Parts: sequence; C-alpha cells; structure tokens
Amino acid sequence: MCGICGIVSTKPIEGSLIKRMTALLEHRGPDDEGTYLTQDAQHTTHIALGHRRLSIIDLSPAGHQPMANEDKTIWLVYNGELYNFRELRTDLEKQGHKFRSQSDAEVIIHAYEQFGPDCVKKFNGIFALAIWDARKSRLFLARDHLGIKPLYYTKNAGFFAFASEIKALLEIPELKRSMDPASLDSFLTYRFVPSPKTMFKDIYKLPPAHYLLFEKNQVKTGCYWDYVPKISRKKESDLVAELADKFYATVKRQMVSDVPIGALLSGGVDSAAVVAVMSELSSQPVKTFTVGFEGAGDVNELKEARETAEIFKTEHHEQVISQKDYQSWLPRSIWNLEEPVGTTSALALYYICEVVKGNVKVVLTGQGADEPFAGYDRYKGEKYAAWYQAIPAALRKYIIKPIAETLPRSEKLKRAVRSLGTTDALERFIRIYAVFDQSMKASLYQPGIQKKLAGQDPAAMIKPIYDRVTHLSPLGRMLYLDTRVWLPDDLLLVGDKMSMAHAVEARVPYLDVELIEFIETIPVEYKLKGLTGKYIHKKAVSKWLPKKIINRQKKGFPTPMEQWLKTPAFLKYVRELFSESVLFKEYFQKSFVDEMIKKHQTGQETYTRQLFLLLSLELWHKIFIEKTLKI
Repeated sequence: MCGICGIVSTKPIEGSLIKRMTALLEHRGPDDEGTYLTQDAQHTTHIALGHRRLSIIDLSPAGHQPMANEDKTIWLVYNGELYNFRELRTDLEKQGHKFRSQSDAEVIIHAYEQFGPDCVKKFNGIFALAIWDARKSRLFLARDHLGIKPLYYTKNAGFFAFASEIKALLEIPELKRSMDPASLDSFLTYRFVPSPKTMFKDIYKLPPAHYLLFEKNQVKTGCYWDYVPKISRKKESDLVAELADKFYATVKRQMVSDVPIGALLSGGVDSAAVVAVMSELSSQPVKTFTVGFEGAGDVNELKEARETAEIFKTEHHEQVISQKDYQSWLPRSIWNLEEPVGTTSALALYYICEVVKGNVKVVLTGQGADEPFAGYDRYKGEKYAAWYQAIPAALRKYIIKPIAETLPRSEKLKRAVRSLGTTDALERFIRIYAVFDQSMKASLYQPGIQKKLAGQDPAAMIKPIYDRVTHLSPLGRMLYLDTRVWLPDDLLLVGDKMSMAHAVEARVPYLDVELIEFIETIPVEYKLKGLTGKYIHKKAVSKWLPKKIINRQKKGFPTPMEQWLKTPAFLKYVRELFSESVLFKEYFQKSFVDEMIKKHQTGQETYTRQLFLLLSLELWHKIFIEKTLKI
C-alpha cells in the first residue's frame, strides 16, 4: 500500500515540486520513496511521477517505484494490492512476458503491455494506479471496482496532476484553494460529496471502477465495470452453501502478504466471521484490535469484541478514547481526511490504527457487509414503504407526520417518516440521508447563498447509477446504490485515510469483486427476512460462529457524540470555533445554528448529525481554505 502522485505539463516541472508532493504522502508509505522526471521526444510534454512505498508484497528493492518495463517506455506508480496477481503472472508468462521481481506492480505493467487499458478488467484487488505510456504520450489512471483506494486529479490549461491525497495537489502553485458551493450543498444533504466532485473547486475524485486517459491535453473518463446483477433463482440452502465457500475463499485470498497481518474487531457478526476464518487459516493467533469510548456505557462494543477474541483465542488489543482525546485529535483527523465528513466514528478508526501500527502493517476489517446484505435499519423502511403508502393519505399527513415532527429526540423517526412520505424510491434514498433537508437549508443559508444554490438537484450525480438497475426491487436498488455511492465516498474514504495516516493497510473482504458480484445476485428476501437483516449472511457464517455472536444486537459502532455535544467543555469548543468563523459569515445564519445548539443542549431536539457536520466543515475550512489552523 502506498501513495502516488504525478504531473503532466506543457512546461518543465521542477524536481522540487514532485519531491514536495511525494513527501506529503510519506505517512502512506514510510518504507521507500522514488520520483521520475522525463519529457517526450518532441520536448513539448513534461512528466513527473512520485511514489511512497509501504512494503507488503516483495519486500526487496526490486519492488521500488516508479517502476518501468524492460525498454522503459511504460512507467507505473501504484497504490494497492492485487489479490490475483500470481494467477495473472502465470497467464502472462505463458504469453512470453519475463519478470524480474515478485511484485504485483510488475504484473500490472505486463498486463498493460498485453491488454492496454483493458488490463484493469483482469484485476481483483484494491488499487489506484497511474501509467505513463511514452509510446503513445498518454497517461492512464484507474481506480478499483468499489473505490477502496482514493485517486484525485485536477487540470488547467497548462497541466494535469493526480495524487492519492488532495494535500499533494495543493502543493501546485497554480492551483488555488477554494470551496465548491455546489459540493457544500451535496455535503449538507448526504454528509459526503458524491464522486466525481470534492469539496474543493477544480479537484475531482476518479469514481470507483473508472479509468482516465490524458492524451493531447484532453481528459477522457470511462467506466470499466458497470456490473448489473441478474437475480438468482437457486434455493436458499444452495445459496447459503455457495456464499460460505466464496466467503472463505475471499478471506484466504486477502490474507496474501509478506508481512504480519491482523484484524479490526468490533462486537458484530461481520468482523467476527472474518476473524473466525483467519484463525482457521493461521498457524499463529490472529492479532485483533478494537476501540471504545470512555463513559459510553452500552455504546461500547469492547465487551462483545473481547468475548469474540476469547472464543477464537486471538492476541487482543484494546484502546479507549476519552472526550478530551477526541476533541484534541479531531483537527488532526480532518487534516488526514482532507474533506469534512459526517461520520463521528472516523476518529476512532484513526486512534485504533495508531495501536495497529506498532503490531502489524495489514488488517482485515468487517466493513462493507451491511450495504449489500441489508444490515441497516433504514432498509426495513424501504422494504415496507408500500405498506406505509397504503395508510390513508389524510392519516399520514395530519396525524403521523405531525406527531413524528413534534416528538423530542426523534431524529431517526422524523427522517423515516419524511422518507416514506414519497413513492419515488430515489427521493426516499435522499430523504433518509438528508442531514439538512430543504426546509432546514432555507433557514441555514445566508440569503445570497440560498439564491445562488437555487435549483441544485441532490439526485443529479447519483441518478445514473440508480438507473442502471431499474429491474431490481426498490430495496435492491437502494442496496446497489449504497454499495456504489455511500460506501466509497464516505465509509471507504474514511477507512483508507484513517488507516493510511498510520501506514496501515486496511483490507475489506466483503467488497472483494468476485464476492460482491455473487452477493448481488441473491434475492433481497434472503437478505432482509422479516425484520432480520443480513439473514443469509448470518446463515452462511454460522458454520464458524456460535449463536451467541450471530444473535447479538447490532450497535453500528456509534460514538457518544450526542452526550458530548451537551457537555460544557465540548460546547465551549464548538461555540468558539463558530464565533470566529469566516465560513459562517459568508454562508450560514449563525442565529439558526445557535438555536440548534440550544435545543440540542436542553434535549428539546437531537441535532447531533447536524452540529457534527458543521463542526467538521468548520475545521476543514480553517485547515485547508483559510490555513489559520495549523496541524
């Protein structure tokens, strides 16, 4: 796992610039560094590549990057792991390709030589890669199927640049720091910015399963994996057996490593199943890691994780975060995330990966099971939306909705009622996510901003993905959309940035492309059966897990943020940040936010999501746009 960056320019590139960009990625790859500068035969195009290496496969110097083919016409910088690189290597050797190392990076180079840009269709892994093809004067970028590894880019009239992290791009003098107002509006809706946009104006994310070609000063992007599942008609018992076999094979495949490997362990069934299979495949006790919160009571999963660790006799490590710890580390986590997020547990992952770093370089996680397997409560609402619509409209409008809106501390209930109030499934998706709905935005925004953003459609960026699967049920479409939008642009972004901040590679077996293609063929009635989410997943992993773990109630790894946002110390911190806010003066009505804080503090309303979102946004703006908060 590594960090990559590069520039293609019509002007000569200073070696110091690519070195500064590469240096900013050191935390992603502390084991080695490399840069490469060249120009085309006509001396009109200048190229610079940078790489920081975290050695996982082939620890020898032969794995050094930037890496070239034999005649040095193709140069690669690559971040990730190919789980099927050995099989690909064997196939390429049969085609006459010769290898100098045991590195999966070299497999990518030869695969590109053999198949061109279509090589990515052969890969099973987590990757973000860039290839400079001197024969065609062409830069080729690609990102893995589900967006587990990040890749950003920017372009103006004179250059094109890319990097694993935004902060490397911000080293380019010509790139000005500014916020994109349309992305702000998306963020306040979803709590993340859907690809290809970021919160920064003129900086973009390459979407999952996409490639980019930069040639003759033109950018062309395309999707290489737009998988549309065909729902299986196999009987339940056959699907359970096949799922168990594929899950076992996936965990085994993702344990490939030349360095020690561990697991992040929560109290739930997903990470427990991963640890169970790892324990079966390992000759030594698996090292497991979990995190909790001081004084959080039932919010913590420490007890459940400890019980799982005891069952599988792991070498278990725990870390507990206090409110003071959280507050002091929050700006640092935003610096590493590079975009504001609404996920309060992001810092917990940052904290536990600091412990992981002292023990292993690679961890497997249970992330990515809830979305394709229907593990969240919101999926129950989607399944039963038709029932809600069957309730007489007058009863819904004049009794149910008013009661839900007036109940204190009923934020989830309010969102559920609002989302079920429409027959359009995509609109329900947006409403169930909306942190600030349209009425709240009208009170939050300054009048000028409100006018500027009039006509913004939160659905515009996600509708093309949603429209791919019109043949699926409303619930099936929601699972498909969550797996391709919410996961990569929120949870997986957090997972990569927080782990790589400590040079830890986090792998996600549930999102293995071969496994996910199978999971998405399973009928939704086997995923959400009655009120039981992840039904077939639990059936499949019951061969490894005792009922005690299978039947545990899902907690979802929450933080005590609702309580913390009522304490004098945390509220003082929030109010001081907001009172000095340039962002508030330009965009928001501070009186509305002050009223939200007051209602939350007194328990009149629950505004945890909204206040944390604004706190995250304010810290991001101070760190990256104003540059007034130093890390």
